[in-house]
Amino acid sequence: MWKEENNRLTKTFTFSDFTEAFGFTTKVAIEAEKMNHHPTWSNTWNIVSFELCTHDAGNTVTEKDRKLAALIDKLSGR
Repeated sequence: MWKEENNRLTKTFTFSDFTEAFGFTTKVAIEAEKMNHHPTWSNTWNIVSFELCTHDAGNTVTEKDRKLAALIDKLSGR
């Protein structure tokens, strides 16, 4: 479940290994580029953490972030 705090949507995903985590971030990157909405994320081995906010809306959570969060969930298969 995405958590909204400090004007950000945050969530962490855990995968079986680095390859699976990296493949997931690649899928997210392709879709985020299509949306022209780029998340802040980190990937350490099998863990991928996201922070979403809309910079041009004053660094707050917008519908754009909620749509990207839903897409990220779908891409994760979880």
